Amino acid sequence: MSTTADAVRVASPTEARNPRTTGIDQLGTLEVVRALHAEDARVPEAVAAALPQLAEAVDLIVATLRSGGRIHYFGAGSSGRFGVLDAAEVPPTYGLPADRFVAHLAGGQQAMTAAVESIEDSAAAGASAAGDLSTSDVAIGLTASGRTPYVAGALMAARSWGARTVLISGNPDAPLAAYADVHIAADTGPEAVMGSTRMKAGTAQKVVLHTLSTAAMIRLGRTYSNLMVDVVATNAKLRGRVLASLVAATGVDEENGSRILTEAGGDLKTAIVAVLGDLDVIAARLRLDEAGGHVRHALARP
Repeated sequence: MSTTADAVRVASPTEARNPRTTGIDQLGTLEVVRALHAEDARVPEAVAAALPQLAEAVDLIVATLRSGGRIHYFGAGSSGRFGVLDAAEVPPTYGLPADRFVAHLAGGQQAMTAAVESIEDSAAAGASAAGDLSTSDVAIGLTASGRTPYVAGALMAARSWGARTVLISGNPDAPLAAYADVHIAADTGPEAVMGSTRMKAGTAQKVVLHTLSTAAMIRLGRTYSNLMVDVVATNAKLRGRVLASLVAATGVDEENGSRILTEAGGDLKTAIVAVLGDLDVIAARLRLDEAGGHVRHALARP
């Protein structure tokens, strides 16, 4: 006969009780911190095991964005909040229109700062959130347990509209994998505090999301080498970063770099191609357009 704990383990490893931390409340502060850190140290290995699936999802995202589609994140609680953060940061960092990455958090904006836990049990709410997807889009479900009804509803609805689907979970046997074209499972096991998936399961999801979106931007030519070349420079820090990136990419001095950036209207890609291609900014911009905005491709053109 199965115990309740056994049933939870079958449902999701993220909800099981951790045998390594049963005495954590009896430890001194440094020992508590060490125990938590030891659990967090399991995250890189768990993510590494899922890298082939992560790469497959990156290729889906790249193809979708190239064809004008959108990337939609669906999640509840901590998982959903990580999706909101990634969706908010990608467009300004890499110069994408704001609607290319869209986050759907169960409970809406209120759920970013307050618990609205009951909504995650509504598959209908998830399906409604996915109501405007099309065959051009990708839906990415975020759930540590791999069984959140809100995410299930979203993925099923997305599939009904012909969208491609990805599941990011902490459960290799996630029931919702049945609704995903790609399942990225970072199995971090039971949490230091039972069921507190904002901890290492959440850390793993954050790593997966940032890797997913960053790798997609690299593949789309939104970096040159390891430099962000499509960043929207909206403040002094970012304007300084743009100039520093031009200097790093080309070896030009800051004075001439600043002048060329001004001539290029602040566009770093144009400035890089102008310097490295020995072109004026008009010719550099044309070369970039012909190369689809990819700096390396532009510099390789005759």
